[in-house]
Amino acid sequence: MPAAVSFADLTAGALEAVTSSLPAGGERREGQVDMGRAVADAIENDGHTVVQAGTGTGKSLAYLVPAVLSDRPTVVATATKALQDQLAGKDLPFLAEHLDVPFRFAVLKGRSNYLCLQRLDELEADDRLDLDLDDTERDGGSIDSDTLGELRAFAATSAIGDRAELETVDDRTWRLVSVGRDECPGANRCPRGDDCLAEKARHKAAEADILVVNLHLYALAITVDAVLPEHDVVMIDEAHQLEDIVAEAAGRQISPARVQAAARNTASVLVDIEPSQRAEESATSLHVALEPLIGARLLDGPDAEVGKALDDVRAATERLLDALRAVPESAPAGTRTKAIRARQVATGLIDDIDAVRWPTDSDVMWVDGPASNPGLRSTPIAVDSLLSKNLWAKRAGVLTSATLPPEVMSRLGLPEGTTTLDVGSPFDYASNALLYCPTHLPDPRNEGFRSAQHAEIEILMAAAGGRTLALFTSFSAMREAVERLEGRLPWKILMQGDGAKNALLREFVEEEETSLFATMSFWQGVDAPGRTCSLVIVDRIPFPRPNEPVLQARRDRAGKAAFGTIDLPRAATLLAQGAGRLIRSGTDRGVVAVLDPRLATARSYRWELINALPPMTRTKDRDNVTRFLQGLRDDEAVQ
Repeated sequence: MPAAVSFADLTAGALEAVTSSLPAGGERREGQVDMGRAVADAIENDGHTVVQAGTGTGKSLAYLVPAVLSDRPTVVATATKALQDQLAGKDLPFLAEHLDVPFRFAVLKGRSNYLCLQRLDELEADDRLDLDLDDTERDGGSIDSDTLGELRAFAATSAIGDRAELETVDDRTWRLVSVGRDECPGANRCPRGDDCLAEKARHKAAEADILVVNLHLYALAITVDAVLPEHDVVMIDEAHQLEDIVAEAAGRQISPARVQAAARNTASVLVDIEPSQRAEESATSLHVALEPLIGARLLDGPDAEVGKALDDVRAATERLLDALRAVPESAPAGTRTKAIRARQVATGLIDDIDAVRWPTDSDVMWVDGPASNPGLRSTPIAVDSLLSKNLWAKRAGVLTSATLPPEVMSRLGLPEGTTTLDVGSPFDYASNALLYCPTHLPDPRNEGFRSAQHAEIEILMAAAGGRTLALFTSFSAMREAVERLEGRLPWKILMQGDGAKNALLREFVEEEETSLFATMSFWQGVDAPGRTCSLVIVDRIPFPRPNEPVLQARRDRAGKAAFGTIDLPRAATLLAQGAGRLIRSGTDRGVVAVLDPRLATARSYRWELINALPPMTRTKDRDNVTRFLQGLRDDEAVQ
């Protein structure tokens, strides 16, 4: 009698079958098969696995296929919208067509991404409505009749009211017609609860076998345990960002603008304005206490002045709550709904004040933000215990990324028995890519570094014919480089900040000789295959800022090992992510130029950085680089 086929073998066979149906006639990728088997084992045994999978592995299919075959509710959490769109718009529909297993999938976003019908009704009824906006804009607002008509038409035709379907509405307007998790009264207490678009999205999510979310929403689910449907398995893609995103989700933030928002929400409900006035006054006192501390880490928690300001805010917010609780049940439905929303905003504010008022040794606290709205922030220094208790103890988990730091197991609290695997990449980096480090440049900390760097960039871009993605570690360095190079080269240079990110990326990809200069948000999740990106420039090794509060606290805990366990792994991961923007397909060719001589000269740590990068051919000779880039242009001219 033949032996039963294992789940890992079943996964491998299904992967081979579906990849053969890919448009290009998929070839067998050993790394993809190995990853699929590891994921299948984790699902079957309720275990955990960590997979480093380089570009071109096909990792999304490697974890989606066993997830579908398992018939177990699965959440896929990823950090970038581009990957979410790929999963929901390409990979999952492809599997639904070619994998002989029926399944349902859905995408779920945070509540504020969905149009709120109740707020839309309120805007139509009120000439002006004060609403709870974000911490940078709390002035309430109104909408002109044309925009209101567009939103009403959108509400009538959209299945779930996802903002992504309506690109014509700006951020400020959208905040007027959406609610956050802390504001929503819930479908049972809202006049439009039966029609709620966000609830429709949640119901669809609850029925899905595979649910796609972003990492921020999943991190929130880890901290409050009430955001997502029950699931047996989680796939964490781009897992190198999990630690920071979970720490952010578990953090607290108090600002004058947040207090003002609570006051104005209350004022929109009550006739008596005295409670709101008291809260506004307490917000002013908090502002006075926090503004001198912007940029400071509060090692001993709030000082006497900040503590008194927090106490005053808490007392004033309690008065808001008392007044809101007195709103009678006989009040109009819309008024009751606004009162419930205002109560929830005030209650959340009090909860956060209580959390930051007397911090523990496990938290780091600091003040940041603009002088117009300084914020007191607190977040856990480490999240390993939180993840161990709230995530890994409850479900099978797969973590994957093209780059994972060596400390990922301990920092993320993964249990003993977690398997690890590095499946590499199928791309021929040694033949198709050069890693260039110009050792003749001065140290980045020297005064003449930027001037010499700009001259180097100009030479490299001239050889590449534009076609450059230049990644900088600061806005000032990016702007200075653009100012130096604009007009000196015949090709257009786009700069981050000159337009929406998606629009800039679209123009960079479509206009082949155009270059794009950008900062940290473009180091990851940018996909520009083909000749449009023949040269990736990194201005310097991306070591984290020494004054970043959370990392300062982690360094304090690590002591003498801080550089090797905190700074160096983060720099290596981010450098590898930036370098990974170059080779996005098997036919891509080009150069990664790291314009920081320490990559070649720092004996104590350079190999940790180099070994984190794809295995490109290394060179210090600029002539080799310019000949290689010019050769790419000559090849293009022949074709």
